[in-house]
Amino acid sequence: MSPFVVGLGEAMVLFQPADGRALAECATASVHVAGAELNLLAAVRRAGVRAGFCSRVGADPFGERVVAAAERLGVETGLVGVDPGRPTGVFAKDVRGDGARRVYYYRSGSAASALDEQDAERALAAGPTVVAVSGLTAALGPGPRRAVRRVAGAPGVHLALDPNLRPGLPPMTELLLELLPVTAWLLLGVEEARPLFGTSEPDEVFRRAAAAGVGEVVLKGGADGCWFGEAGSPVHMPSAAVRIVDPVGAGDAFAGAYLGARLRGIGPRGAAWLGSRFAAGVIGAPGDTDGLPGADEAAALVADASLM
Repeated sequence: MSPFVVGLGEAMVLFQPADGRALAECATASVHVAGAELNLLAAVRRAGVRAGFCSRVGADPFGERVVAAAERLGVETGLVGVDPGRPTGVFAKDVRGDGARRVYYYRSGSAASALDEQDAERALAAGPTVVAVSGLTAALGPGPRRAVRRVAGAPGVHLALDPNLRPGLPPMTELLLELLPVTAWLLLGVEEARPLFGTSEPDEVFRRAAAAGVGEVVLKGGADGCWFGEAGSPVHMPSAAVRIVDPVGAGDAFAGAYLGARLRGIGPRGAAWLGSRFAAGVIGAPGDTDGLPGADEAAALVADASLM
């Protein structure tokens, strides 16, 4: 059976300054669609693996835009429900003087915040090989937490977990620790390692993750590159980024490319190399998915990764 990754989560419409100025001063803004699970799925699809998005959007133009954007990325949208009583979430990305980004979310009461077990059942009924979830989805509310728990406990389905811990959202550490024993792939950021494992030191992170029952770990270090597992030990790989325009979304691109490569039978080294290339493209472009390689370039990168 061909691998099929279903991501459960929220995608929103993103506004960011189009002229490089701060939100409070910009004259125009560009409009994008983004969300951790959708970003990951877009990279999975570019890596040549089937991907589907399970979510809810509002019965509004923003919801239509989310669905259209997912379809343009090659992500299947048959699992996206339309909620006539709640809006599609939106967020805005500010540009600071030092080049850093700050993100402002307007997702309270959004359609996706009402995700629940029935959405999880819809996702599982589609027959996924892997279900991808994140701490972001779980933090949206009790319903989304129930949905995450339901897909995580499903027999015959592998779980890919990206903690995506965010300071402005409710802490999800307890739930994430609960999911570790059923996690096939832990796609972990260095800054998230300490809340989960009490350390950010790669050797110890890999050891404690294995002791918790995690199948496979890749540790994302941003500008410091990543660590992947080889012969039971973490191996460092430098970042491939050469131009930084917007770092937001790079971790999702890395995770999706890594997961897609592993599902295609590529080893951890090649998967980490592919993830680094996808992430470098996203870092070098505005928006969360705009910098992903095109179909031909992605296919060539996958072919190179398969030789490692």
